[in-house]
Amino acid sequence: MHMNRIFGFLTLLVVTGCATETTQQTNWFTEYGTLETGTPIQMQYGSPDMQPGTPSDNLLGAPVHRMAVMLPLTGSAASTGKEIRTSIETAVLQNAPRNLSVAFYDTADNLTETINEVLLDNPEVIIGPVFSNDVRTLRDTKPETLPVLSFTSDASALGNGVMTMALMPTNGVEAIVKEMQNDGITGFIILAPDTQSGRLMAGTALGASEVYNIPVSGIFYYKEKNSDSIKDTALSASMNGARTAANTRAREILSDILTTERLTAIEKSSLNIQLERLSKAETLGKLPYNGVLFLGTGDDTESLASFLRYYGVGSRETKFYGTAVWDGSDIVNDFTMTGAKYAVLPDTSPEFVNLYERMSGTIPGRLAGFGYDAANMAMGMVYSPKSNAAYLLDPSGYAGVEGLYRLKPTGENERALQIVQLAGNGTTEVVKYAATNFMVPIYNLEQRKIKPASDMALETPGINPNEYIVIPQRLESKYKSKTYGAHITNAALTTPQQTESIVILPEDDSDAVITSPDFQPVALESVNRTYIDSVEIEE
Repeated sequence: MHMNRIFGFLTLLVVTGCATETTQQTNWFTEYGTLETGTPIQMQYGSPDMQPGTPSDNLLGAPVHRMAVMLPLTGSAASTGKEIRTSIETAVLQNAPRNLSVAFYDTADNLTETINEVLLDNPEVIIGPVFSNDVRTLRDTKPETLPVLSFTSDASALGNGVMTMALMPTNGVEAIVKEMQNDGITGFIILAPDTQSGRLMAGTALGASEVYNIPVSGIFYYKEKNSDSIKDTALSASMNGARTAANTRAREILSDILTTERLTAIEKSSLNIQLERLSKAETLGKLPYNGVLFLGTGDDTESLASFLRYYGVGSRETKFYGTAVWDGSDIVNDFTMTGAKYAVLPDTSPEFVNLYERMSGTIPGRLAGFGYDAANMAMGMVYSPKSNAAYLLDPSGYAGVEGLYRLKPTGENERALQIVQLAGNGTTEVVKYAATNFMVPIYNLEQRKIKPASDMALETPGINPNEYIVIPQRLESKYKSKTYGAHITNAALTTPQQTESIVILPEDDSDAVITSPDFQPVALESVNRTYIDSVEIEE
């Protein structure tokens, strides 16, 4: 391939050079604490911060600087490895002096042998691997002082000099929960896939809810891409059973009073108005939340949202939120999701997109941008007079092709995210731009301290139909109702709900009773539900 020939040419230029000295000793935590936060380092091509080396670095006798890249170059994930490799090759061809040796290793082969081969080559820095198990194995094998820029989002695989370029789940979840606070959300539920990552992200949302003082009203898990599981989850989260029962009971009370009690004309009119209004609805009562956080894919979210609306959770009473998992999904074209917000990385640098497209003929994905920034960081590190920790862990961060980010001694990173809102026409609108520096801390949660969250039933005082209808005061003790769906384990959620606004005609002092044979109370007919958002529901 063309790129391989170019790399071969680069290698021929340095074969006479001597080997790189042993990797400098690095204390990832000690040095991190002595650095000050300032202006981010520019990772873009042409920046003064990205001019590795000096004239002597290009001489034939200069020491060879070795960079190892570990990616899945064959097998089922080969396309991922190829995308990252192209971005790394692009960065090296742009910025590297001649005495840089870049070697690619296939992690799809015997991983233990591959790691041993990499370490025997004595690299100054390793880029990759992609998958958490591979990263974990490398971490447990390599010297702690050898820096690794991986692409895993699993915090448990990081540390001991292993860092990641990937977006951490905590960033997106915390960013969107913070936006909920700005929107005035007073309580929200979490709908997450029943996977290890789904439960970890739910745990992150739970932690963020404490930081930003927004109660979590319930946590529900569903099986990914499983329509039955998604439907059942939406049914439970919607409180539909209790709200439907409350509606039925309220209609029964009104109908019974109209049928059996002696009423004034004004009382009858008021009760009939209420009964007619309730007969046009399927449910009664307010939900114990006004926000829904979806932690799954765009496709699963669309299905969940459709079922939620079907079960009475409408956009008037709740706002929908998501994470970067929605990025690139078809949810942007769903007009029924208009107004939903989610946290996402800033748009990829157009200069990098154009460059990558010229190199490969394809549009780069997010991983390509991470790979490009990783290569530039690696080159900047090996030629910097700073220690590895001082360079890589600069708290000022870096302005890369995917926006602002910085690495931490634990191996995690922080990436500045923007908040976008679905416009319903295939586009999004930025409602909050990503931060451009770390002078003010962006996040409060640490991924490694987050624990998976368990299921959590709805925290709700329930719905008492009597709170949503108005009947003559003299009959209140006779027509009482139980509370439906009450489940309270958190005292903070016991505040009585406000009743819905009902227009009642002024009470008539007349004791006259209308006995016209033409009067018939409104029958309790069921609401016919068949289709919503083009999804047929089978009862």
